[in-house]
Amino acid sequence: MDKEKIQLKIFGYCWGTSFLIINVIGVGIFVTPKEVWKYSCMNVGLSLCIWTVCALLSMMTTLCSAEINITFPRSGAHYYFLKRCFSKLISFLNLWTSLFLMPGLAASQVLLLAEYSIEPFYPSCSAPKLPKKCLVLAVLWTVGILNSRGVKEVTWLQTASLVLKMAILGLISLSGVVLLVKGRKENVERFQNSFDTEFPEASEFIEAIFQGYFAISGGECLTCIAGELKKPRKTIPRCIFTVLPLVTIIYLLVHISYLTVLTPREILSSDAVAITWTDRVIPSLTWVIPFSISASIFSNLLVNVFQSSRVTYVGQEGQLPLLFNMLNIHSSPFISVLVFVTMTSIPIVTTNLIDLISYLYFVVFIWSVLSMIRILKLRYQEPNLPRPYKVFFPFPLVTMAISLCLVLVPLVKSPHMHYIYVCLFVLSGLLFYIPLIYFKLRLVWFEKMTCYLQLLFNVCIPDVAEEQ
Repeated sequence: MDKEKIQLKIFGYCWGTSFLIINVIGVGIFVTPKEVWKYSCMNVGLSLCIWTVCALLSMMTTLCSAEINITFPRSGAHYYFLKRCFSKLISFLNLWTSLFLMPGLAASQVLLLAEYSIEPFYPSCSAPKLPKKCLVLAVLWTVGILNSRGVKEVTWLQTASLVLKMAILGLISLSGVVLLVKGRKENVERFQNSFDTEFPEASEFIEAIFQGYFAISGGECLTCIAGELKKPRKTIPRCIFTVLPLVTIIYLLVHISYLTVLTPREILSSDAVAITWTDRVIPSLTWVIPFSISASIFSNLLVNVFQSSRVTYVGQEGQLPLLFNMLNIHSSPFISVLVFVTMTSIPIVTTNLIDLISYLYFVVFIWSVLSMIRILKLRYQEPNLPRPYKVFFPFPLVTMAISLCLVLVPLVKSPHMHYIYVCLFVLSGLLFYIPLIYFKLRLVWFEKMTCYLQLLFNVCIPDVAEEQ
């Protein structure tokens, strides 16, 4: 009997679709979808139009990343694409940033999860910090262990949490439609002459678009796992054109449902809009919403650990230690998962680091600009390169403009020394790149330690896939 090969598992259309839905629909739609209302001056008609525009902009960005994924169908396609179009140095600095940014995002997610999970047990006061941090670390390492045990358990939990999330959003959406159809005055009055209220200034309008775009973005996540999808050149477009229209409809219906029951001012004053809505419409189910929010965050955390471990796993181009390119007997990149969970634990223990890590998002949009430049650059340099899918030419230009605005607006609006620290941090990657990669300095002691750790964790170099 043939021995089972040690290599990353291959997934199909259904798994890719659920993966994308979880990434795009975060916890914000349950908790605080109010920034758009704030900057649109509570203009009902305009705010719904802004959400539609943001969905279209997100579609453009995702389709731009789809050209990268389909042209180079491999996990970590964005990393490989940076290396091919620019240099090893640029791709390494991108990888260096990801090593710290993604654990910071996971730390924020798991802290929020603990907040909603432990809150019902402390109804009249805030929860003590020690039990909260213990719960956070327990959840985080549980997710890490599940990911290191392979994809089967992760897939079941991902599917279950996705079903719960979509069921709650479906309930909210359909209830809003039913209330509108009944035509009661208090439910429909906010949609009558919905554009008659005050319009925002141009700066507020742009800020509203940025907030909505940030809330509904996330479709670029397929670049991390393109090599693990079955027939990626067909599967990726199908996933995108299934998920993004569906998510757009859900977002619009949920916000319409919120407005059917709550006034814009009540939405702005609520800490968790979904809980306020449920308390008003179905009081008996109010306890379900915090649980649903926790399940939503848990599914996002599962996916975040999964895709982040792939980013470091594909650092096998000689820019990360060989251990990162090894799999365990469950075909999981165990070392990548272990390092990711360990690095996520650090900002959890010292939570003041999370505020600093949040400034790293400033760098993410710089990488987005470079991504759009590399698409255009590659079309010019290699016009005959096989491209099963070619994004419409204006889309990279629009995405580049949005990303540039997301870089420049914070600098102009609220200049802060943290942005200088972030740039210095990114450049600190040169301290590792120059000796270890450019000059290829060999550390004999580290090579010996690699052998010991390989035996300790029972990991090995993966088998080559037949498609490769």
